[in-house]
Amino acid sequence: MAATPENGTVDISAEAVVVDDAVSFGFERKEMYTEKLSGSVHPYERHVFLCYKTHEDWPARVESSDSDLLPKRLAGAIKERKNDIAVKTLLTICEGGDATGLSDGDVMIFPDMIKYSGLEESNIDTFVEEVLVNGKPWTSGPQEAVTVTGSYVFVCAHNSRDKRCGVCGPALIEKFNEEIEVRALKDEVLVSPCSHVGGHKYAGNLIIYSSVEDGKVSGHWYGYVTPGDVAELLDLHIKKGEIIERIWRGEMGVPPVEKADKAVEETLPNGNGLKKDEISNGKETIQNTGGCCKGTNGLSCCQDETPGVKKSSFKNLNLFTKKWEQHEMFTAAAIVGALATVAVGYSLYKSYKKHSIWCVTIKGGNLAS
Repeated sequence: MAATPENGTVDISAEAVVVDDAVSFGFERKEMYTEKLSGSVHPYERHVFLCYKTHEDWPARVESSDSDLLPKRLAGAIKERKNDIAVKTLLTICEGGDATGLSDGDVMIFPDMIKYSGLEESNIDTFVEEVLVNGKPWTSGPQEAVTVTGSYVFVCAHNSRDKRCGVCGPALIEKFNEEIEVRALKDEVLVSPCSHVGGHKYAGNLIIYSSVEDGKVSGHWYGYVTPGDVAELLDLHIKKGEIIERIWRGEMGVPPVEKADKAVEETLPNGNGLKKDEISNGKETIQNTGGCCKGTNGLSCCQDETPGVKKSSFKNLNLFTKKWEQHEMFTAAAIVGALATVAVGYSLYKSYKKHSIWCVTIKGGNLAS
């Protein structure tokens, strides 16, 4: 309990502040899991990360701050040349320093999986021209590009921009580093704080870039991430390449609609099992996708054994039968009509023929008196 000073005021302890932050801005806030995550990432094809100071140092608008000229001028140069840059490119600030193994002025580019060092205000224009506009190596730079390997986890911890990210981000980074240490993944997984990536309301927010099959690189965004999700992200997403659907926001290079269609296609292999569907009110709900194949959100390529689905099938069959019967009726009517026309025509033909014979007989003088 907080101590009460002699003047009668209540001392707000550090513990009380931490509890209040967790409820108001952290993983216990009411808005957690209240909105759909999938499709909340705008399409893009390249992501540039500039290493610059620490997340505690970044102002709210670090890319436009007059006191932080390196990120400001890089952002300005990219914006100025956006019509010349062939692919949609994002710029985010990440943290340099011993904790990440990165230095101020390092630039990491995904999906290229390369790192340049030595970016300064004086060489920004040549970097943008050669690398981002022309898609070539930075030959005029101070150092050649270095290929990076492994997985990179960028966690939004931009406290000055939004306190939700400021509360959730550092807690996630700490948990990631703990789990990485336990799994001896320090040389395979790098975790770094990053600036605003969009969607503060989805905090904790993070992006994972990893090499996948055939030399391709994936970039997946997650939201509503809690420390309890970290082990799963390491064991399933990073180790096995499996997407954690319930907290997945989107990915690099794939528009939301295309990804939704792709997800349906990829979740229809044969097999039985239980699938984690989504979190409702902070609790996981388990959905049975059993049968001959797995489906998405209750959709399956198999016939469901529930009476409702069977009823729907029979209804479709009845509708088909009715349509077929109606078709047969019209066909029969057409045939009858055709036969009637032939009969009338034949009758007229016989009458005409008989009349013709009668006329010929009169002209021949053989008509009986």
